[in-house]
Amino acid sequence: MILLEGVTKFYAVRGKPPRFILRDTTAVVRPGDRLGILGRNGAGKSTLMRLLGGVEYPNKGRIVRRMSVSWPLAHGIGVHGSLSGADNARFIARIYDRDIEELVWAVNDFAELGDYMDMPVSTYSAGMMARLQLGLSMAMDFDCYLIDEATSVGDTRFMERTQETLENKLRNRALVMVSHHPYHIRSFCRTAAILHDGRLTFFEDLDEAIATYEAL
Repeated sequence: MILLEGVTKFYAVRGKPPRFILRDTTAVVRPGDRLGILGRNGAGKSTLMRLLGGVEYPNKGRIVRRMSVSWPLAHGIGVHGSLSGADNARFIARIYDRDIEELVWAVNDFAELGDYMDMPVSTYSAGMMARLQLGLSMAMDFDCYLIDEATSVGDTRFMERTQETLENKLRNRALVMVSHHPYHIRSFCRTAAILHDGRLTFFEDLDEAIATYEAL
């Protein structure tokens, strides 16, 4: 379970009122949940993912994690640009006490980076970076996966394989996915929430959530 209790997150902006991402938010993510979070660009979706993953901390309230949570799969988080893809995999393997070469092989088999696996991540395109992150995340077992629209990278075959692998991973596990595209939420999630103006509004019905989001 991931529990948010009265969480407020804001950023100070010089000469302007603070920019609020969350205002006094209480929510829970349980094992088996598949929660999609919709929000426009700039709504704070990436910040919310970092909060859930423990990369950032709230200004007020607390976040309790009683299950293992993946690193946020977004925007280069979790990888080091000066290291190669293989070295990033080795680093992850050491942290999580996994067989090093087995994990390197699994990541490259999934990401299909070829020779780029031994090149610095700073030389990767955005698509290659996302594929590396997907490979790292799919090679690990977590109770809850934090994923963004990186699942849409690659050609049709790669996207289909990603969806199949993710579906297998999510049996009895939780998923929190952020997106501004309703298609991704429909593909993976059972319930949804809308992040707008610092408020996180939950919907049990996906169609209602998407209709409300599109009306914003």
